[in-house]
Parts: sequence; C-alpha cells; structure tokens
Amino acid sequence: MESTSHELSVGEVAARSGVTVPTLHFYESRGLIRSRRSSGNQRRYSRDVLRRVAVIKVAQRLGISLDAIREAFSALPEERTPTAADWNRLSSRWRADLDERIASLLQLRDSLSDCIGCGCLSLERCKLFNPSDELGGQGKGAVRIGAGGPRKRAGARQPAARDK
Repeated sequence: MESTSHELSVGEVAARSGVTVPTLHFYESRGLIRSRRSSGNQRRYSRDVLRRVAVIKVAQRLGISLDAIREAFSALPEERTPTAADWNRLSSRWRADLDERIASLLQLRDSLSDCIGCGCLSLERCKLFNPSDELGGQGKGAVRIGAGGPRKRAGARQPAARDK
C-alpha cells in the first residue's frame, strides 16, 4: 500500500471516522473535504480530514446543513486539523439558529397535548396543524384535505345515486 505516515487511504479514513467510503466521496464532491491522487490514482487524505469528518458528523446531528458546514470550513486553513478554538468559531456561527430551533421545538412540544386525540385537527386552538383556525371557514369537523380530496366526516349523509 502506498500510504505515507501523513496520509490515509479512503478505507482507512472510513474505518477511523465511522462513515462509509461513499459518504467520504460525497463529502468530497460537496467540497467539505479534500484528497489528492496517488501515482496509482487512489485517493489519499491528510490526517486533518479525520477531525473535519468528526465536525461534519456533529454539525449534521445538530441539524446544520452541509452548505452551512462548507461555508464555515471555508474560514479554516487547509491541511490543518481544526482546533478547539476553530470549533468555537464554527459553533458560534450556528448558535443563534440552534437557539431559534430549540425554542420552536419547545413550543411544539408544549403544544402537542392540545391536539393529541382531537381527531379533527381543525380546532381553533390547534397551533400545529391549523394556525389561526384557517380551516374553520371550510366547515365543521375534519375538513383537512388529504391526497384524495376532503375527508368524509363520520356519520355524514352520502348522496344516493339518484341525488347526483
């Protein structure tokens, strides 16, 4: 194997980082990591890629988009392992967005008990599926439109063939 002490093959990076080889290729295609080609046209990664992949994995678990991760990485020097100070800078960019999403999730969690079990999802107070009672003007009961059109209300009279 043509690996130097400072470079890793794609298989070595995959094994050490816990992601698959296709995932590494995908990250590379998105500009998140870089490799060089050996004389045998095999990918070779510098060791700093391990920390970058770890940062990508953590950021993704936080819900950060790959575009935002790539933008944040653009501020880092190439061929150097991101440091704790680098992580502080990167994570501070995402903090406001994360705080906003956390607040939204807390509000969603606290509103869940208002809707569970109602069945119709058109109550005036349902902030999850019917903000501002937008469906209230369409009639009483379950008026939510699904893939097949308006749902039929239980017990509603269906027109007979002669009524059509």
